[in-house]
Amino acid sequence: MARTGCAAGDSSRGQVIVLFALALVAIIAAVGLVLDGGSTFAQRRTQQSAADLASLAGANDYLLNHDVALATARARQVAAINGFTNGADGVTIDVVVTTDNGAEVTVDIEAPHQNHFAGIVGMSTWPVSTTATAQTGFPDSVVGAAPMLFSIDAFGPNGTPLAGYGNPASPFTFDHGQGQSGDAPDAPGLMSWTDYDPLTNDNTRVMHDIIVGDTVVTTTINFGDYIGEHNNGQHAALFGDLVYPADYPVPVVDHTGHFQGWATFHLTGASQGGKSVTGYFKSNFVNERLTITSCSAAANDCPRYVGSYVLKLIN
Repeated sequence: MARTGCAAGDSSRGQVIVLFALALVAIIAAVGLVLDGGSTFAQRRTQQSAADLASLAGANDYLLNHDVALATARARQVAAINGFTNGADGVTIDVVVTTDNGAEVTVDIEAPHQNHFAGIVGMSTWPVSTTATAQTGFPDSVVGAAPMLFSIDAFGPNGTPLAGYGNPASPFTFDHGQGQSGDAPDAPGLMSWTDYDPLTNDNTRVMHDIIVGDTVVTTTINFGDYIGEHNNGQHAALFGDLVYPADYPVPVVDHTGHFQGWATFHLTGASQGGKSVTGYFKSNFVNERLTITSCSAAANDCPRYVGSYVLKLIN
C-alpha cells in the first residue's frame, strides 16, 4: 500500500511540472506579446516619421529639379538618415512619383521588427509597414493678385530670377515707362499695369478698385493671352494704393504683353512720384496658367500673402 501511495504522489508531481511548463510558455508568450508589441508600436512611430520626412524631401526635390530619379534617391537618402536604409537589414523602401496634379511622392517603408520574447513561440520577427504621401507643385489659383506686369527678361532660361531681381538682401526698383517702347515691360527692370481684360484700355480708376478690393476680378489667363496695358499710361496714383511689405502673384509677359507665366513677387515699397515699385521675386518663373481671383474689401477677404509653392503631407 505504501508503494502505491508513493507512485501516485510522483505521478501528481509530474503532472504539475508539465502543466507549469505549459503555463510558463503561455505566460512568456503573453509577456512577449506585450513587450514586443509595445516595441513594435515604438518602431512604427519612428518608421512613420521617416516615411513622412522622406516623402516631403522627395517632393521638394522634384519641385526643384523635376527629375523622378533624383526625387526617388533623395527620399531614400532621407529615410536612411532617419534609420531605414533600403536593402539593409531586411528594409524595403518603395518610392512612387506621380505628376498628374503637380507632383505626389509616396514612400512605403517595410522593415522587420526583431522580437525578443515572441521568438520563443516561433515569431522571431514580424513586418512593420508605414506609408506617407507628400504633394508639391505651384498653385495656379491665387487671391489678392496685384494688377502689375513684369518682363520675361527678368528670368533666365530655367526660370530662375536673374541676378539682381531675386535678392532679398537687395530689393530692386522696377521702373514704369522709362525706356519702355509699348504697353508691356520690354526690359528686365521695367513693370507696367494691367486690368486683366484684353479688350479694354486700362483705366486708373478700374485698377485702383481692383487693388483696394472694390472690384472683384475672376479670370483665368492662359499662355499667350494678351493682358498688356493698352494705352501705355503710367497711372501714377496706383503706386500709392499698393500695400507692402507683401507677397503678390504677378503675371509675366513678353515684350508685346502676352502672358508667359507667373511668379511670386515680394513688394517692399512703391513710389508714386518715381512711378516705380521695389521688391524681388521670391519664386522662379512658372510657365503655367494663372487663375486670378481678386478680393472684396467689404467682405474683408483680402489676404495679402500667397505662397510660391505647395508642399504638404496628404497621407
